[in-house]
Amino acid sequence: MDTFLNDAEALVMRRGARMTRIRRKVLRLLLESAEPAKAYDLLANLDGEGSAKPPTVYRALDFLQESGLAHKIESLNAYVACGHASHSHSAVFLICDSCGGAEELHAVSTSQALKVETAAAGFNMTRAVIEVRGTCRDCAA
Repeated sequence: MDTFLNDAEALVMRRGARMTRIRRKVLRLLLESAEPAKAYDLLANLDGEGSAKPPTVYRALDFLQESGLAHKIESLNAYVACGHASHSHSAVFLICDSCGGAEELHAVSTSQALKVETAAAGFNMTRAVIEVRGTCRDCAA
């Protein structure tokens, strides 16, 4: 985890931004979470970070999303760390209706097809988040 956090900090610095203590802590909490994390759950776990308020967490989450280090799963109103931050991609999430878990799928061909389709429609896509609902392999077993 420390290697990922250090790599994330280097990535942010190369882009001319700063990985503040709060941003790093929020990213660590996302990495440690077994399920997508809601902002208020993150806030509750920011122990030792002074009087962090909801806007502080939301600003950190916005920054992490803009940096490609986190994604928001809209249907769950929750966040996950991104394991593919070194390059831009469309996020595809497999969301289990049984256990509530979410797994990011690195669907390169799906992302490419989506770019082609949106361009054909005259639409300039900047990012996409695809949510696929169903049953995960653990719950299906």
